[in-house]
Amino acid sequence: MSRHGQEQDSGMERTFAALPPARGRAFARTWWGRAWLAALEDAALDATAVKAGRRLARAGEVGAVTVRPGRVTAVVREPKGTAHRADVLVPELSESEWARFLDLAMGQAGHLAALLDGDLPSHLIEDAAVRGIELLPGLGDLEPECDCGAWDHCGHTAALCHQVARLLDEDPFVLLLVRGRAESRFLRELHQRSTEPPDEAAEPGEADTSEGVDAAEAWAAADILPALPELPALPEAPGGPPPYEAGTAPVPALDPEALRYLAGRTAQEAHRLLAQAHGSGGLEAPDHREQAAAVDVVRLADADGAVPDAVAERLAQGSGRGREGLARAVRAWRLGGAAALAVLDEEWQVQDAALARARAALEAAWEADERPSFRAVGNRWTVPDEEVQLRLGRDGRWWPYRKEDGHWVPAGAPDRNPATALAAARLDPEAGTPAGD
Repeated sequence: MSRHGQEQDSGMERTFAALPPARGRAFARTWWGRAWLAALEDAALDATAVKAGRRLARAGEVGAVTVRPGRVTAVVREPKGTAHRADVLVPELSESEWARFLDLAMGQAGHLAALLDGDLPSHLIEDAAVRGIELLPGLGDLEPECDCGAWDHCGHTAALCHQVARLLDEDPFVLLLVRGRAESRFLRELHQRSTEPPDEAAEPGEADTSEGVDAAEAWAAADILPALPELPALPEAPGGPPPYEAGTAPVPALDPEALRYLAGRTAQEAHRLLAQAHGSGGLEAPDHREQAAAVDVVRLADADGAVPDAVAERLAQGSGRGREGLARAVRAWRLGGAAALAVLDEEWQVQDAALARARAALEAAWEADERPSFRAVGNRWTVPDEEVQLRLGRDGRWWPYRKEDGHWVPAGAPDRNPATALAAARLDPEAGTPAGD
């Protein structure tokens, strides 16, 4: 990880040399750097102070930045030469929150490996926020102190915040330090947890009641066990269900047409799983989130026009969506499975860190004079005069939507960049070009 500009590091205090002017570049390239600046903009009562701070930081008027638990400090010089000490205070995490954060880091091998290698994965910060451990500052978390006498954020504290955003881009461990943990201590605690035995050893004389096979016996029998059978050959195509004999009286409450369709879809899925096993040597674990009946109805309806009309009507009524609503759901399913269905059906309030990330993404996606005028309701950002919409999924991806025949329908695959998603929503579905061209 890049640490250039650092002058000294005493564990609980790190000082970074003054950074060069930032002309012609954004202050924050990473989403956590942009979220830091979004917290400043939400907290400052005077937007002109934020703009003044941006100008000072862009001109290189912020001196060396010292980072300590709960505080960042720097001397900020005004164009006329007056210098002021600026501090920004940030609440530290509690010991219980740090313990939970360590547990979270230990929970995924990818997080653990990256941390022990000196990297702070961005997904770990996101996962922590979902569990209520807010590493990134929220509304009111950036408290200003400046010897210029201002009681709110002034240009000096705003300039310091902009400089810290640049530091966070280069080294997100700065975020851990200002929240109360030096990198060395955090990694030491993490290493200790990773090397601790999972269970306490049994006390001397304590009986071992666990069941199992003696290791020596299992090793001795290894060469006499039969080999696993070969996988069956992959058929060229899935088989069809057996024919329904017209002379047989139907079972009451059983729809033969629906049963035949369900059996055919089951054969197709079995063929797909067998092909996957032949190609990769194993099967993926099933996604149990997709087993809900409301989701499975949409999956069954996705058959490229091969659903018998009576079955399609039954699925439409059973799902509560109707024929047109089910068609929209199938359209979403093809774009992204259960996640796309959730975005189609759910409206939720974007709050705290998720809201800060969303605002930062929207700010960074367009230049100020090109940014569309959005009307935000929950997780849906609508451009009213164009009848296009962005929907934010819970995983942070933006889904394009457009209004067709009075209904909002998914218009393409999701994207982390809202500008890319909006461009997909604006495409003419008939011509493949931006609507209005």
